[in-house]
Amino acid sequence: MTDSGIESLLQEDRLFPPSDEFAAQANAQAKVYDEGDDDFVAYWTRQALERITWFKEPTETLDDSNAPFFKWWADGELNIAYNCLDRHLETGGDKVAYHWIGEPGDTRTITYQQLSDDVNRFANGLRSLGVEKGDKVAIYMGMVPELAVAMLACARIGAPHSVIFGGFSAESIIDRVVDQDAKVLITCDGAWRRGSTIPLKDNCDTAMESTPSIEHCIVYERTKQDISMTEGRDVWWHDLVADQSTNCEPEVMGAEDLLYILYTSGTTAKPKGIMHTTGGYITGAVTTHSLVFDIKPETDVYWCAADIGWVTGHTYIVYGPLANHTTSVMYEGTPDYPEKDRLWSIVEEYGVTILYTAPTAIRAFMKWGAEYPKSRDLSSLRLLGSVGEPINPEAWMWYHEHIGSSNCPIVDTWWQTETGSIMISPLPGVTTTKPGSATKAIPGIAAEVVDKAGVPVPLGSGGFLTITKPWPAMLRSIYGDDDRYISTYWSEYEGRYFAGDGAKIDEDGYLWILGRVDDVMNISGHRISTMEVESALVSHPAVAESAVVGAADSLTGQAIVAFVTLRRGFEDSDDLNDELRKHVAIKIGAIARPKSIIFTPDLPKTRSGKIMRRLLRDISENRSLGDITTLANAEIVSAIASQAEALRSED
Repeated sequence: MTDSGIESLLQEDRLFPPSDEFAAQANAQAKVYDEGDDDFVAYWTRQALERITWFKEPTETLDDSNAPFFKWWADGELNIAYNCLDRHLETGGDKVAYHWIGEPGDTRTITYQQLSDDVNRFANGLRSLGVEKGDKVAIYMGMVPELAVAMLACARIGAPHSVIFGGFSAESIIDRVVDQDAKVLITCDGAWRRGSTIPLKDNCDTAMESTPSIEHCIVYERTKQDISMTEGRDVWWHDLVADQSTNCEPEVMGAEDLLYILYTSGTTAKPKGIMHTTGGYITGAVTTHSLVFDIKPETDVYWCAADIGWVTGHTYIVYGPLANHTTSVMYEGTPDYPEKDRLWSIVEEYGVTILYTAPTAIRAFMKWGAEYPKSRDLSSLRLLGSVGEPINPEAWMWYHEHIGSSNCPIVDTWWQTETGSIMISPLPGVTTTKPGSATKAIPGIAAEVVDKAGVPVPLGSGGFLTITKPWPAMLRSIYGDDDRYISTYWSEYEGRYFAGDGAKIDEDGYLWILGRVDDVMNISGHRISTMEVESALVSHPAVAESAVVGAADSLTGQAIVAFVTLRRGFEDSDDLNDELRKHVAIKIGAIARPKSIIFTPDLPKTRSGKIMRRLLRDISENRSLGDITTLANAEIVSAIASQAEALRSED
C-alpha cells in the first residue's frame, strides 16, 4: 500500500466460476472485453448503431474537444420513447411490459401496446396544457405504472423530466422545482406504504406555495384520500387523458438533447441536478441491461426491486428493460408488508427469473431469517444482482445460498446517478466471481484505483476509484452550474473522473468498492474503510447488519464505533460484545478492533435504503442531529442516541 492510499485488510479466497451451461447461453462472451479495450469509441458506437433505432444515424462519434464536457454522436437523431415502445409494436405489442403489484394486493398486467397507448394519451395531454419541447416537468409519485408513463410521455415530446422520490418532503420538492424552473408537477393523491398512505398531493400543495413556475399540477388518483384541488391549476389525470388520441408523433431529438435531470439527495449541500442526455444515456442503459443481466426478452421475467425515484429505477426499471423489449415486475410496497415473505411470494407467483436488489434489503432478509424464502418456490430464478452500496461477503453468500439455491450467478454492480449506467460488474457466463467484489470494469469502461497523488496503486492495495475515459451514459454537467460540475468530479485528478468512492484492487486485479471516501477512518495513522470492518462483523453468525464509524478520540485520532443488528435467535450481551470485537481482530487485524459496539434493532437509513453513517458519527460524538424527517425509520435514532449516551456515561 502507498502511504497516501487506503489499507486493504479483508481477504476473500472463495471463487465461483460460471457454469458451462450458463456460459454456453450467455449474451456476453470473453471477446467483448478485447473489443472494449482495443477501441472504446468504436465499441460504444457499434452498440449505439446495433441496439438503438435512429431517425438519423450519427456520423460523428466522441467529441472530446471541450473536455470534460464530452459529447457522443452529436449529429444523430432519435427518440427514446420510440425506442422503448413503437419499434416493438409490430412484432410484440401483445407482450407484457409490466406485471404490476400494488401494496394492498391489487394487480395489473400491462402490454407494450397498452403502455404505448397510455403514453401517447398522456403526452397529448401534456401538450394540451402547453408543455413544449424543452419545458421541464417534475414528477413526484409512488410506484405506480403511471410514473413510467409520465417519464415516457415527457421523453416522447422532448420535455426533460425530473423525478422526485415519493418519500421526500415538501422542502425537497421546492429545491428541485425552483432549481430547474419546472412548468408542470405530476403527482398522486397519495401512496401506499406499510398499510398507510403518504399524502403526496398535500406535500405538493405545501411546495407549490413557493414554486411560482408551476402552471399545472396533474394528479393521478391512487389512494382515493381527500385532497384539495385548486381550480385552474390542478387537473385530474383521468380527466386529462379521457379524450386524448392514442397517436402522438414522437419529437425528433438530438443525441445530446437533455432527457432528464435527477437530483442528488442534498443531505449536506444544495442538491445537484445531474443532467443526462438522450443518445448516450439510452446506449449505456440498453447495452448494460442486456450484457450484465443476460436478458432473454422472449423468456425472462425481470425484476429490479428499486424505486423509480432513484437512478436505478430510471435505467433498470424503465428505459433499459423497455428498450430491450423485456417483461418486468413492478411492485408498489415494501418487502415486509403485509408479511416478510412478500418479495418471495411475488417471485413465486410471477416466475421471476432475474432479481436485482440492494445489499440493505439482503441484510434485512438475513435478519428476518431463511425460513421466509424457504417457504416459497424460487426455482424460477436464474440470475441475481446487487446494487446501491458494497455488499458484504457473507451477505453475498446468504443471497447465493438462500435465494439463488447456490446455482445463480450474482452480478454485484457499481455505478452512480452520475454515471447513468453500470460501470463495474461481473459479466455472467464470463466472470469468475468473488463474494463482495464487483470484479472488473465492464467492456468500454476504464477504471483505475489511484493514491492521493493520482498514481495507480499496486495490486493488493487500496485508494481512490477513478474513471480514465469518457463513456456514453455519463452526466453532461450539473444543471445550471458547470463550475460545480468541474470542481466536484474533475478537479481532484487531472483528466480523470473521481467517483468519490474508495476501492482496493486485489492480487487478481479484482476491484472491491470500499464506499464513500468520507467513510474512511483514520485510526492511529491507518486509513481503514468502514466497509471492511462492517464485512468482518457481518461474517459472524450472530450479525445481520452493521454500520461502523470513526468517532473523535484523543489517543488514536479516531476510534471505531460499531452499530450492530443481530439475526433472529441471538441476543445482545457483554460476552457477545467481547466476542465480536475479538472476531474483527482475528479477521482483519487488531488495528480494526472496535472500541465500542452498540446493539440496535435497526440502523438509520434513507428512503433508498442507504445507512446514514454521517448521522451515526454525530451520535457517537454527541453532536446535534438536525433534520431526520426524511429517514425511512426516524424513530430508531432516539433509541440509538440513548444507548450511545449510556455508553459514554459508563466510560
